[in-house]
Amino acid sequence: MTTPSQTVGPFFGYALPYAADWELVPEGHPGAVTITGVVLDGAGEPVPDALLELWTGESGDRGALSRSGTGVSGFGRCGTAPDGSYRFRLAPPSRPYAALLVFARGLLKPVRTRVYLADVPDPLLGSLDPDGRATLLARPEGQDVYRFDVRLQGERETVFLEF
Repeated sequence: MTTPSQTVGPFFGYALPYAADWELVPEGHPGAVTITGVVLDGAGEPVPDALLELWTGESGDRGALSRSGTGVSGFGRCGTAPDGSYRFRLAPPSRPYAALLVFARGLLKPVRTRVYLADVPDPLLGSLDPDGRATLLARPEGQDVYRFDVRLQGERETVFLEF
């Protein structure tokens, strides 16, 4: 007999986050960029207890997941703050995007999307209408800082991918 899925959270504050989980590269890493944003629900309200996982596709042979402060990781995890905000510091991905998973209350499974740091030729971006395309493009907000808000539902909902 199969059991039904159940929604997750809000319980992410225990065991899943870890120290410096948002840092995929150490401070001062050459070429490092920071992605910041907020996670918003269908009413446009911040989601204070979501958990985001960012995957850049970088290989593990460069010290991935070394939390000694010297390695470069292709994976980071960040819980949202009470105002729904999050951040990641990473080396620019070798492919045109970073993959992002969002776990939040009310979701039976995490939702998947992509964060593009530039509007480049890409099969996925090319298949979307301009409004959908815009939801996947991080906006520059200063030197080496990009803004990427995640809207789970409603107006300007982020494009989520099915696999």
